[in-house]
Amino acid sequence: MANRLPVDRCKDSWHTAPGGLVSALAPIVKAESGAWIGWPGTCDETIEPFAADGMHLVPIPLSCEEHRQYYEGFSNAVLWPLYHDLIVAPQYRRDWWRTYEAVNARFAQAAIETAAYGATIWIHDYHLQLVPRIIRSQRRDVRIGFFNHIPFPSVELLAQLPWREAVLNGLLGADVIGFQRESDVTNFRNASQRFLGISPDRVSNVLGAYPISVDVDAIREAAESESVARLSRQLRHDLGSPDVLMLGIDRLDYTKGIPHRLRAFEELLEDRVLAPETTVLAQVAVPSREGIGAYQDLRDEVERLVGRINGRFGTLERGVVQYFHQSYSFEATIALYLAADVLLVTSLRDGMNLVAKEFVTARKRRGGALILSEFAGAADELHRAIIVNPHDISGLKNGMRQATSLNGDDAHEQMAAMAATVEDNDVHHWAHSFLNDLQQPTDASSPLLKISTGNTTRTLQEVKHVGR
Repeated sequence: MANRLPVDRCKDSWHTAPGGLVSALAPIVKAESGAWIGWPGTCDETIEPFAADGMHLVPIPLSCEEHRQYYEGFSNAVLWPLYHDLIVAPQYRRDWWRTYEAVNARFAQAAIETAAYGATIWIHDYHLQLVPRIIRSQRRDVRIGFFNHIPFPSVELLAQLPWREAVLNGLLGADVIGFQRESDVTNFRNASQRFLGISPDRVSNVLGAYPISVDVDAIREAAESESVARLSRQLRHDLGSPDVLMLGIDRLDYTKGIPHRLRAFEELLEDRVLAPETTVLAQVAVPSREGIGAYQDLRDEVERLVGRINGRFGTLERGVVQYFHQSYSFEATIALYLAADVLLVTSLRDGMNLVAKEFVTARKRRGGALILSEFAGAADELHRAIIVNPHDISGLKNGMRQATSLNGDDAHEQMAAMAATVEDNDVHHWAHSFLNDLQQPTDASSPLLKISTGNTTRTLQEVKHVGR
């Protein structure tokens, strides 16, 4: 179960959607004769369950107003900023919360009706945090896993959420709750103690850190293809064949620190550490959540900074910042990785950041440098990257200077080491690791977890034995 189905519709046909989650889970769903439940991507339309690409797909209908309140509203104007350290202020609207509850109940009911006896149900991400407990209240026979792809906030931040107990209780309906980082596990454990009165040792048996990864084989195959190599050469030529090509490739999201890297780049040009005649920063900003005001403000800020830098340091023939507000195909993205010398990942808060893992995988034998924010989950694994604090503009400038002056042998050795780390823990390893833990029998002797229900309190074990 995920917010979206793993397919996109083009006229009257459906095609597999790109993305790491789809590449990791679609083969498992096919092999196990499973189903995928999610929103089909269209509003005010009811679509019957159908088969596509070897999977049974169960669309969840949403009206345009439901999508606005559940997705743009509660999921991305409340939970997203709250879980990302309040970079922008959440809007705690009760009507959004009521719609979030209703949509979660609709997803849960679809799973209750679809899942065979004894099935495994794997629920993904912050859009569906109430679903585990709703399913558990009616299906004691199933195994339920939940994976949170974004950070989980500290107790002090979660305390702001008026519905914090309901969210925690919803998640505790799962047999295994997975997070990206150990710090997220700690935050959830502390929140359960603070707001539900559950001691840390009593909740630990259902929690785990499972850092997500990328499809290494698919990236390597693309990186080694002649068509991608040819496109890479063409892209570098089109960008002016600079001596140094820096790359940023992100969703246009305020968590990614795009203005921070632009300001650091501008100062390096001012200081003549980087020569505008021979340096280019290519910034790909994939459109994202454009109906939300904070994202519109971010786009305005980024475009203003790009214009200012190019006005100061560019020429009539070429801007020193090449800005692209569009998405690219998988092959074109890999070609960009191959064309670049340096990748900038300056996230202010990031559950993982798969772009960093894709970059080092594509460039295993090619050297280059990765500048990586300490606030991205990938920093826990990619220790050979140039780790920076994006809030520290002076430190970020030093990291960028170091990246452009990295010795060729050192660059190749560091990139190969990081690529090997990703290869040992690819997206398929992540999926099988989580599912293997989910299949482990529950320890009947373990302490029971409390679940609050209105004015009463029940144990997790009791909730698991309600229903059929």
